[in-house]
Amino acid sequence: MEESTEPDRKEIPEKNEGDKSVEDQAGREDASAQSSEQSTSTENKSDVSDPRGNRLKLFNKVMEKSLQKVIADSSFHRFAKTFHPFYKQKPQLTEVIHKQFVSELERSIQDDITQIMDEGNLQCKLEELDRLEEVAKESTEPAWRPSGVPEQDLCSFVMPYYLQQREYLRRELKKLQKENAALAQKVRAGRERIAQSEQLIASGVEEWRASASTLDALASLSPMQNFDSL
Repeated sequence: MEESTEPDRKEIPEKNEGDKSVEDQAGREDASAQSSEQSTSTENKSDVSDPRGNRLKLFNKVMEKSLQKVIADSSFHRFAKTFHPFYKQKPQLTEVIHKQFVSELERSIQDDITQIMDEGNLQCKLEELDRLEEVAKESTEPAWRPSGVPEQDLCSFVMPYYLQQREYLRRELKKLQKENAALAQKVRAGRERIAQSEQLIASGVEEWRASASTLDALASLSPMQNFDSL
């Protein structure tokens, strides 16, 4: 028995009124998406022409446009076509599910964008780039460009930092040397005072010993010897 080469007609659903409504709605959604993209492109034309004008504003515009494109790609036509058997049975419920799906998708993407901005601190960094650009406009020196040799580029980037650290260490060393010299002077002065105190103490001890020996000699003489001596 020869196999039939004709395609199985049951696998290819025929277009009914529901399919036509889906296609009509898809056409309306595509038209609205195109008009929205055109209006967004017109509004952002000035920002795109000068991408370095305000990076934070440009970033927000790009994220908004990307989100609109994702939502446009998640049209009801594609959603219904993907779940065609379910849509044929319950078209209204499919539309409700699609709306909820789009809402949750948009909210999830917005949360991810906010989380990325918070974790990377993008707002401060983009504003800092704008500030550096404004400062660089007043500079007449040529801007740095990579030479193509990573070793040289790394040295040109790291060497100024190392030179700055070396100058800082030299200043700290001079400061410590001055402090050590002042402390050594104080130590020498203290030693001199101690030596002078030792000399005074030694001389005082000698005087006390001399006076003590004189008293001992006088005490050893008897009274009769004193009269005889007279």
